[in-house]
Amino acid sequence: KRNAHDDSNPACFVGNYKRAVKRVDDGNRLCNDLMNCLHERARIEKSYATQLTEWAKRWRQLVEKGPQYGTVERAWFALMTEAEKVSDLHMEVKAALTGEDLEKVKNWQKDAYHKQMIGGFKETKEAEDGFRKAQKPWAKKLKEVDVMKKAYHNACKEEKTATSRENSSKLENNNPEAQKKLQEKVEKCQQEVQKTQERYSKALEELDKVTPQYMENMEQVFEQWQQFEDKRLRFFRELLLGVKQHLDLSPNHKYSTVYHTLEDTLQAADAQEDLRWFRSNHGPGMPMNWPQFEEWSMDLNRTLSRRETMRKHTDGVTLTGISQTTEQTSKASSSSSAGTVEKTAADRSDEEAGNPFASANANGNPFEDEPSSAEVCVPVRALYDYDGQEQDELTFKAGDQLMKMGEEDEQGWCKGRLSDGTVGLYPANYVEDLE
Repeated sequence: KRNAHDDSNPACFVGNYKRAVKRVDDGNRLCNDLMNCLHERARIEKSYATQLTEWAKRWRQLVEKGPQYGTVERAWFALMTEAEKVSDLHMEVKAALTGEDLEKVKNWQKDAYHKQMIGGFKETKEAEDGFRKAQKPWAKKLKEVDVMKKAYHNACKEEKTATSRENSSKLENNNPEAQKKLQEKVEKCQQEVQKTQERYSKALEELDKVTPQYMENMEQVFEQWQQFEDKRLRFFRELLLGVKQHLDLSPNHKYSTVYHTLEDTLQAADAQEDLRWFRSNHGPGMPMNWPQFEEWSMDLNRTLSRRETMRKHTDGVTLTGISQTTEQTSKASSSSSAGTVEKTAADRSDEEAGNPFASANANGNPFEDEPSSAEVCVPVRALYDYDGQEQDELTFKAGDQLMKMGEEDEQGWCKGRLSDGTVGLYPANYVEDLE
């Protein structure tokens, strides 16, 4: 006879449908896990976008205050523009993950799993009831088979024990009366074995008769919940494909445009054009405000400070010696559309304003006639090397310490004193406060 507990088909066992029922609860849990997964990725996208924006803002300010100029400056600015545009795209990814993908999972979960007042899900109870109902008739017959099998095995055990005792009595030559009783016990046990064996076989036959119907019922219930799980698996697959489309920026025309624009701006950087611009603005090509005879006036009784001198010269000079070719004009126009602006002479350092004869007063000390006021000295540390371009500018190395004397002016310069006592000007963004 076939063993009803054949391990090659464990799904037939009573209660072995529990794993299939558990998939319902597992599916609900996996929906929660997927939403948590998407939520964490959205936070990463937002954090990355925020860091890009902060980086672009900081370095745009540093480059604006720094000494770089011309088309190379615009190329440098293009990196910040790229970061800002990519930041916007990653914020769009974050919005798609939270506002579209995550909401899809939440709504699908709400439609697929329905909570009961007593706890658990309606679908879990339906699966449990379906499998139990399909298995109930067969389980009843199986229980009868187990009872008959146990009775048969016990009868066999009793028959073997009685036979052993009879054989021992014969060897010991016990009295005939005792041997007769032992023989009768053996015969009685043999009859019981025969009877229980017939019952056991009959129970198995009855079990076999209901087994096909049992398997059909179980298949129907199992297929029902296979289809339920199939819907979840298909939904997860489509949802993850949608997430992939949101994460993959390579097909996004905005993304490709960012790098086409970046490459065009970088390719437009022209060393010769920048050198011509510098020559026209800060070299022999710039218009000069040569000394001329001046009548005496009250204004000559005081010596202008460096800041006042620079402002006067800046306001009184019109740059007329700059000529641009059609190519240069085109590059400047494309640079402007990328959101960067070329600095004017007034935006540069003090050396870039006025004529070469107005850089210092008669005795060579640019601070001699500064308005007298209580100066606040603050210790600072140099972040970068700086070589003074004029006699009134300090020269120092990265890591050197000096004292900042007063606040930064509107052109980004500070007055400071080196450890050897030398006093002069330096660009404010080249140092950091130590206090």
